[in-house]
Amino acid sequence: MKNIIQNINKAFDHRIRLGIMSVLMVNESADFSTLKELLGVTDGNLASHAKALESENYIVVEKQFIGKKPNTSYKATLDGRKAFQDHINALEKLLSKS
Repeated sequence: MKNIIQNINKAFDHRIRLGIMSVLMVNESADFSTLKELLGVTDGNLASHAKALESENYIVVEKQFIGKKPNTSYKATLDGRKAFQDHINALEKLLSKS
């Protein structure tokens, strides 16, 4: 049997990164506060995991001001969407082999 875990992407091995990508796969974008609330994480945890996904070019970060308040939002890139879908497919294949 081939190595059935070879297509599992290490970038998504943490639950917070998995959560960020899951939210972004079903939404065009999400802002920092929304992700923080949905995932139940601290500012630092969310920021560091978002940075890890950004460094892989799986998400883009957009910073702007709404009025006088800063707003950070995140979007999945095409590469990120493909990588995450490949990861999910690999997990499904792994589960079906078990």
